[in-house]
Amino acid sequence: MALERLVDLDPQLFHDTILLAISVFVLFTLLSYLFFNPVRKMLEDRKKRIEGDIASARTDKEEAARVKAEYEARLRDVELEAEKILSEARRKALKNEARIVEEAREEAARIIRHANREAELEKKRALDEMKQEMIAIASMMAGKVVAASIDTRIQDTLVEETLREIGESTWQS
Repeated sequence: MALERLVDLDPQLFHDTILLAISVFVLFTLLSYLFFNPVRKMLEDRKKRIEGDIASARTDKEEAARVKAEYEARLRDVELEAEKILSEARRKALKNEARIVEEAREEAARIIRHANREAELEKKRALDEMKQEMIAIASMMAGKVVAASIDTRIQDTLVEETLREIGESTWQS
């Protein structure tokens, strides 16, 4: 008989089953209200927070890319500025070099002119000294001529002899 009851659908079993289903439904609704909704809300909040973090990360990544591009542009500008400064420095150095070389040439030319003037003055002094010696020699010769009372032919011979002794090239240079 116990076996028949298990298999048989009697009203008591049907009633127990309905009560059990209603209890499970009420329990499910109550648990859903007390536990599942807060858990769903927590999961929804977590999902929104994760989406916000992803959006924030995407924004940060875009900002980082923008900043990187800006720094790369600044770096290029700095490199161009450095090249410009170096180019300007090279240009100024070449200009200064040309100026210094030109000043050196002018100084050398001035020194050469001064040395040439000094040489000319020294040459004139030497010529003047030689003329003075010639005059002294000529006076001495005149004294000898007067003393010896020689004629003009002998006097010309003495002058020529004296000039040969001094050296005609010295007199003419």
